[in-house]
Amino acid sequence: MSEDAVQITARGPRAQAEAAAAAIDETPSTETVTYSILEEDEDRDVWRIDAFPTSEEERRGLMEVLGGFGALRVATEKLADADWLAMSLSGLPPVRAGRFFVYGAHDRGLAPPSSVNLRIEAGAAFGTGHHGTTVGCLQAFHDLLRAQSFPKVLDVGCGTGVLAIAAARTGSRLAVGTDIDRVSVRIANENAALNQATAHFVHASGLDHPQVRGGRPYDLVFANILAPPLVALSQDIRRALRPGGLAILSGLLRTQERRVLAAYTSKGFRLVRRLHRDAWATLVLRRA
Repeated sequence: MSEDAVQITARGPRAQAEAAAAAIDETPSTETVTYSILEEDEDRDVWRIDAFPTSEEERRGLMEVLGGFGALRVATEKLADADWLAMSLSGLPPVRAGRFFVYGAHDRGLAPPSSVNLRIEAGAAFGTGHHGTTVGCLQAFHDLLRAQSFPKVLDVGCGTGVLAIAAARTGSRLAVGTDIDRVSVRIANENAALNQATAHFVHASGLDHPQVRGGRPYDLVFANILAPPLVALSQDIRRALRPGGLAILSGLLRTQERRVLAAYTSKGFRLVRRLHRDAWATLVLRRA
C-alpha cells in the first residue's frame, strides 16, 4: 500500500456494528471496501469493524457511513509504508475446518498428516481461511463430503482460491474459480501450483466466461462474496448448477440472510443448512 494508506476502526454494540457493516455493503462508494467485523469483548458487548479503504473516495464514504451510527467510536490510523499485509499474515495461526487445515509458509511444519493440508499465501487477495465466511464454507463442504462427491465445482469470487483448491484436493475432477480482480486470479493459480491441485482460475465478471460455461452444469457452486452480488447472481448460479446441485453461499452478515434467501428461494432453491460464525452466515442451498 502507499504511504497514505489508512485503517479505519469502529467499536460499539453488536447491533450498531452489524447495521454499519450492512450499510457498508449497500452503499455504492463503499461496497467493495475490504473490512472485517468481529466480537472484541463479549462481556461488554463491544464489536469492532476494521476497514481498509484504497482510495480517498472509499475513505470519505466509510467515514460518512460509520458517522451515521452514533454508538460507534470511529478512529483512523495511518499505516506505515511497509508490507503490512504480509506482516499481519505472518502472525495468523493455522486454521482447521473439518478435514481441512489451512496454513501459511510460516506454519508449514505444523501441518498434520491426517488432514487435507492447504498452504495458502494471500498476497493481496482475500481468503486466507481465517475469515468467518471462508471457515464456514470449508466446514459446510467438509460436512457435505461425508455423504457425496462433487465431480465439477465452481468457485465464484475465488480470492486466494482456497475453496476450489479444497475441492480439487478432495476428488473434484473439475474445479474452476473466477474473480474480478486480476491479482487474485494470479495468486489463486500460484496457490493451486503450491498445493499440486488441478484447480484453474480465470479473470471474469459474472459467469459467462467460456471456461466457466464449458464446465456446466456444476455439482457445487461456492460463492463467498458480498450480499448484493450474491443476490444479483442468483439466476446465473441457478443456471450454472445441475438440478439437485448445491450452492454454498457466504460473505453475508446474519442480518442479510433473509434478503439473500428470498432471492434464491424465488429461483427454486431450498435451504439445506445455515452456519453462523461471529456475525457472518454461510448458507447451503439445493437447486430444485
